[in-house]
Amino acid sequence: MVVAGVVLLVVSVIVIGSLLPKRHVVSRNASYRATPEHLFSLIAGPQDWRPDVLRCEAVPSVDGRELMRETTHNGETITYELLDRMPPRSVKRRIASENLPYSGAWTYSLQANNGLTIVQITEDGQVYNPVFRFVSRFILGHTRTMDAYLRALGKATGQEIEVRN
Repeated sequence: MVVAGVVLLVVSVIVIGSLLPKRHVVSRNASYRATPEHLFSLIAGPQDWRPDVLRCEAVPSVDGRELMRETTHNGETITYELLDRMPPRSVKRRIASENLPYSGAWTYSLQANNGLTIVQITEDGQVYNPVFRFVSRFILGHTRTMDAYLRALGKATGQEIEVRN
């Protein structure tokens, strides 16, 4: 019975994950008591201010692309490519690492508003593996990493912030 239950659970996760769309687009935002210029410098620059990043380094590119490699404290290493930068209003990066169970891009938009700066992150992502798609959607949530990023940006500017849709 226990084995049959585990098999049924695994099959259910795979089937449900297979039925979910591979692509998702989600956004989160937060307000900061900091200038767009200051926040832009943090977002567009080295990510060593983030508590989850152990190492952040520029990666040479043979074709002129601007690449940055991040290694997290849990040992995951991902290379990102800068797609667009419009100081101090927006930055767009995509995952350049291949052979991951996911891919996508983040667009950071910054807007001054009555002494505050609203930072919005929009993720346009794809999750290829049905099991990881199930976990990402129902257990971790598509916005978990964005929420952690926005909170870390708040701590880097000395603030506790509230993340919103």
